[in-house]
Amino acid sequence: MIVVTGAYGFIGSCMVSKLNSEGHKNLILVDNFSEKKEYNIKDKKYLRIFDIKEFLKLLSPNDKNDVEFVFHIGARTDTTEFNKDIFNELNLNYSKSIWKYCVQNNIPLIYVSSAATYGDGKLGYDDDISLIPKLIPLNPYGDSKNEFDNWVLEQKETPPYWYGLKFFNVFGPNEYHKGRMSSVVYHAYNEIINTGKVELFKSHNLEYKDGEQLRDFIYVKDVIDVMYFLMNQKPKSDIYNLGTGEARIFLDLVNAVFSSLNIQPNIDFIDIPIDIRDKYQYFTEAKMNKLYSIGYIKSFYTLENAIDDYIKNYLINNKYL
Repeated sequence: MIVVTGAYGFIGSCMVSKLNSEGHKNLILVDNFSEKKEYNIKDKKYLRIFDIKEFLKLLSPNDKNDVEFVFHIGARTDTTEFNKDIFNELNLNYSKSIWKYCVQNNIPLIYVSSAATYGDGKLGYDDDISLIPKLIPLNPYGDSKNEFDNWVLEQKETPPYWYGLKFFNVFGPNEYHKGRMSSVVYHAYNEIINTGKVELFKSHNLEYKDGEQLRDFIYVKDVIDVMYFLMNQKPKSDIYNLGTGEARIFLDLVNAVFSSLNIQPNIDFIDIPIDIRDKYQYFTEAKMNKLYSIGYIKSFYTLENAIDDYIKNYLINNKYL
């Protein structure tokens, strides 16, 4: 059996789809199933569903119930949430419980960290673990992910294999429920369909022109391929970046959305909301050498190809992965 936390959400449900496509159907899905995201697990194959609050109680710490692997993807991901207690409960302490469960039962683990741990990027985006204690995230979400990374590195007892993945800007099918936290691709598509134009953030940093802020955008299909590779190949346990390694400007992204829809670009620039303006990252770009060094050789989608696939095969037809 394989456990997937966050299975009702964006990346977790895509991971369930990937596992199903590879013949894995003995899955335990863990999430807050009170939220309205039912399309994400519609037609998926699995054994059982557990609410996040019940999962660790129902699976005894001394009886792994034939669990072979855990994908701990679930988390509170709202970068505009500033209640640290929420992140302590859902991102830090819950993750510690998952880790300990895997240690006690000798179960390999993949858990999700974030590029938000890198803060303003002054220390770069290198996944060398010696840099992790020095990182200063810009918001409580990033703090919670970085605190867990630091806690992991302090542990003397570990799962037999474990991998922390620092996700950069992930987009793709099954993110429809995320509201403000949905990707720029998703928002741009809906803005174009509804208004014929897109609003992008102005730059409040003199080093960047409007729309030329840079992000490492990665398609969710690449993310789940990397996670499946790690589960099967069991390379060196470590914390790894998971981006494409190539930063792209927001104008490139929005123009690719217009192109996929065969519509002429029409872009307005708006101020970054005050509540996130001083927490805004103007540049992210994953250093990917470590992942390549353990044998990952599959090419990532280009930004344009990923957006075209997302729009034409999912968004236009209201399809889910």
